[in-house]
Amino acid sequence: MIKLLPNFLTLGNLILGMIAVMLCLSGEYQVAAILVVIGMVVDGLDGRVARALGVQSDFGREIDSLSDIVTFGVAPAVIMYVAELHTLGVTGDIITVLFPVAGALRLARFNISVGRTNYFVGLPITAAGGILATFVLYRGLIPFYWLPILTVALSYLMVSRTRYPNFKKVGLPKTAFAVLPILVISVAYLFFEHRDIVPSIIFLILGLYGGYGVWHDGRAYMRRRAKERVRRVQE
Repeated sequence: MIKLLPNFLTLGNLILGMIAVMLCLSGEYQVAAILVVIGMVVDGLDGRVARALGVQSDFGREIDSLSDIVTFGVAPAVIMYVAELHTLGVTGDIITVLFPVAGALRLARFNISVGRTNYFVGLPITAAGGILATFVLYRGLIPFYWLPILTVALSYLMVSRTRYPNFKKVGLPKTAFAVLPILVISVAYLFFEHRDIVPSIIFLILGLYGGYGVWHDGRAYMRRRAKERVRRVQE
């Protein structure tokens, strides 16, 4: 039974995503956004627990991807749509659909990638969904036009060739799964009791992560341009 724990965590992630969608449709999009963030925590645990227990499988990877498209693709897009994008008419509809489509393409590309590296190609859907969900919590503090712009930008970053650090290689000791229920319950309590502070921290961390890839690629581009100018001068 303990070997099924990673799959239970993955299904828990999917359940959180579905509850987030249902709450959002009931107008509780702020609570829905917090559930997406909790889903990020659960999603970060299932793979590590599977590696710690030595029970990694193709089945687990497939169900993880299917869960991710719901919790971090569909749910954040619906949250943003209900909160703001529905006011844009057809344009808002297109932007809303674009996000999970880009997420699905990102997951498909990742699933067929060959070899293991210390970086991701394209912004992971988990981070993109977390940024979009937490961004909604502060919609009243920023100009409205930033919301659709951010949604489109995140969609692009997911399918881009921008490189992002891969922290999934950091494993857990085999005894860590014993405290997972306590950890998940503690995180959920923290989010719901301190929702004004914790999402801000999460958004800041994810925003820095999302911006890192853009900065890294920009710096690499400038270095290439500098080398090209030096080469032209030498020629």
